Amino acid sequence: MDKILITGVSGSLGRLLARRLRAEAEVSGVDRRPWPGRPTSISLHAVDLRKRAFEEVLRKEAPRAVVHLSSATGANSDSRRHDHNVAATQKLLAHCARHRIERVVVLSSAGVYGAAPENPFGIEEEHALSASREYPEIRSLVQRDSLACAAMWKYPDLSIAVLRPVHVLGETSQAPVAALLRRRRVPTAMGFDPPMQFLHERDLVDAVALTLTHKLSGVFNVVGPGQVPLHTAIRACGGEPWPLPEFLGRPVFRRFSALGTWPAGVIDYFKYPLIVSGRRFEEATQWKPLFGLPEIFEAMRA
Repeated sequence: MDKILITGVSGSLGRLLARRLRAEAEVSGVDRRPWPGRPTSISLHAVDLRKRAFEEVLRKEAPRAVVHLSSATGANSDSRRHDHNVAATQKLLAHCARHRIERVVVLSSAGVYGAAPENPFGIEEEHALSASREYPEIRSLVQRDSLACAAMWKYPDLSIAVLRPVHVLGETSQAPVAALLRRRRVPTAMGFDPPMQFLHERDLVDAVALTLTHKLSGVFNVVGPGQVPLHTAIRACGGEPWPLPEFLGRPVFRRFSALGTWPAGVIDYFKYPLIVSGRRFEEATQWKPLFGLPEIFEAMRA
């Protein structure tokens, strides 16, 4: 891949990916946030994905591939999340098809499957996306994932890969669960200690690079080195579980959600197991994560 454009490039994951890919390709990025200390070899365009200026960036840069990392989280209003996650993705895919971009990688999350007591063990990519039923904060992320999947049929000449990684941790990860595990006391649901899967942010960056190298299309779960009970993970990250009865726990999570810290629905991911299978991605790329669970938790402590 000689030219790659990354949306959301100024975020922590975008910076890691841009630095990872610039040895192999000419990298440019789109983000309205600044990137202090950005390498001069990586060009940055401060434009809105929904505006005509983004189409001008595509025309100017003429990338062979686009990696779509940009997303709005539960900290934003419903309308902003919808505009950023759904409307912007719809525009991006249409522009990529119009300008004959070869491939697009859309970063989603295993969280789109939802947290429910009836979840099977080893969820595969065909499983229903149920998160939007109970968690309005991530409803637009489910819609964005579904939109990208539908675009595979709508734009047959555009190769689209959707990646659904498990919980991403690391030194710079800004994911909601990472924010929680950095706390000294981590609120949890009393009586529940579900197994959870984690992935180091640098392994996710490598997974995106492999997706481009292998020219993958389709939907792929990206799974880390194993699973561990939630309370064990909290202690390994340097914190202590703070079990709360549900009638207290949900207001606590809603309060922090209102402050923009993490989505209120995270409490159910701390109750019910969400264990996905990464078999499809591993078979397609021969990929194995480099970071084990002890290294992942050490990175969080650091």
